Amino acid sequence: MPTLRNHPPVFSWREGNHFELLRDGEQFFPAMLADIAAARQLILLEMYLVETGSVADRFITALCAAAARGAAVYLILDDFGARGLRREDRMRLELGGVAVHFYNPLGYAQWRRNFMRDHRKLLVVDGRIAYTGGAGLADQFAPADARPAWRETMVRITGPVVSDWQALFSAAWERGTGRAIALAPIATLAQGKEWGRVSHNHGMQQRDISRNALNRVRNAQHRVWLATAYFVPPLKLRRALRRAAWRGVDVRLLLPGPHTDHPAVRHAGRRFYAGLLRQGVRIFEYQPRFTHSKMLLCDDWSSIGSSNIDRWTLRWNLEANQEIDSATTAAAARRMLEQDFAQCAELSWQTWPHRPWYRRGLETFWGWVDRALERWLNRGKPPLPGRHDHD
Repeated sequence: MPTLRNHPPVFSWREGNHFELLRDGEQFFPAMLADIAAARQLILLEMYLVETGSVADRFITALCAAAARGAAVYLILDDFGARGLRREDRMRLELGGVAVHFYNPLGYAQWRRNFMRDHRKLLVVDGRIAYTGGAGLADQFAPADARPAWRETMVRITGPVVSDWQALFSAAWERGTGRAIALAPIATLAQGKEWGRVSHNHGMQQRDISRNALNRVRNAQHRVWLATAYFVPPLKLRRALRRAAWRGVDVRLLLPGPHTDHPAVRHAGRRFYAGLLRQGVRIFEYQPRFTHSKMLLCDDWSSIGSSNIDRWTLRWNLEANQEIDSATTAAAARRMLEQDFAQCAELSWQTWPHRPWYRRGLETFWGWVDRALERWLNRGKPPLPGRHDHD
């Protein structure tokens, strides 16, 4: 598929893929590193959160080793998300032969443009294997003695849809650097029987993820289970969730509990709970650790990737998800989410109005901040449909 510098690519459904869900860093980091170690031709890696530490060190070592044995290695890092990557690690990449592009470097003169970030997480190896999900190259995602790792999900992808992940990265590289990546033809051999499609958000130009998610929620017959780390959804999605529950669909939200890296966002999102609970949406807050996982399961369709399907995504971020239409993967996703639900505290409409006054105060305050920030950032821009907070 050709890459266009001014227009994000659009992808179709492809048959013949295989998808493997990987739970937490103890599963997906070793798998990613093993595939990098086996690479012979090309490695494409696009990441938002990258911080100096043991995880980043392992990946930098593996990428430089791949470049040393002759593989072409390209790396896109978000300039804000990679601010924790120290100078010595950046030099290691440069001296190791890795081509690095920093997306949207921060600058005082850029004003609101600084809020445009590359939030994607994807890895493509030799045009044969791809990964996407919510993880970054940071120690928060790896188990350690002193602290529990963040709960996260990645998906390992083989089959024809990998060529679209490669095309998505290549388009981003060309837009950012003005240079095209010389890509060898990809043998898109079937690796399974599952259908898949790459969906992505590109600010106001492209909003596949949010549009497709909304359509699937509206048409779900049996199940809508949404796991997200930052629950500040647009009105259209909240309305679709309520209506699905009203017509008898099993609608559940898996959201962070007491452990979160952004408490203010959690408080702002909790102001929506009452309207959802009242209509029969079940809300579960994860208790053991911070859940950073991003997954939407609607009947036999699932979407896994970088997007929290929130209002910020609609305006500012580059995001990318793997859509899967497969009873096999849906069953695996259901089992994974059921394990998470078992470690949650479920909220109820009967008890929610009786929560402590100070929590209601935090929801009101941070809800006001959320609305004020959105109005300030969106001045001079056309309004997003359904962006208002009224239930």
